[in-house]
Amino acid sequence: MATTTVEQTDHEQQVHEKAEQALGFVPNLITEIAGENPAVADAYLTSQGLVEEGGVLSPAEQQAVILAVSSYNDCHYCTKAHAVAGQQAGLDAETTATINEGGLPSDDRLKSLVRATRRILGKRGWLSDVDEAEFADLGLERPELYEIVALAGIKTISNYVNHIADTEVDEPFQG
Repeated sequence: MATTTVEQTDHEQQVHEKAEQALGFVPNLITEIAGENPAVADAYLTSQGLVEEGGVLSPAEQQAVILAVSSYNDCHYCTKAHAVAGQQAGLDAETTATINEGGLPSDDRLKSLVRATRRILGKRGWLSDVDEAEFADLGLERPELYEIVALAGIKTISNYVNHIADTEVDEPFQG
């Protein structure tokens, strides 16, 4: 366990305040990360906020990508948390369940995004020209692909922390 300093404690409190402001409460995930390394929790929240606010994908599309990443990484916490967040962003329960079960949504755009996410993850980003052309034909150009990469990176932080910590799923995410 890391040595706690006054500066680290202050940073942890700032992260909790940031989470409360952004999410309306402090999820167990943030408590876990901030308690061990507030800088990582701050980086996670900040990067997530930047993509949410300035990305090219809609909130529902972002949630579909996040669910695809979290189910790919088999994260017990994030699949539940983002099933709720996805529904709040406009995804129906069937779509979130389908993505979490490894299937493809019926909506063509969401299907393309989930397929692209899984291919990027499976190929570790090494998309071929054929892959890029296929996705371009589906309306996914580099801005969308780069946002998928960013969301995958952000969610991998939380997915892997949850694997290490076996983070308890918050009550609001219990379904």
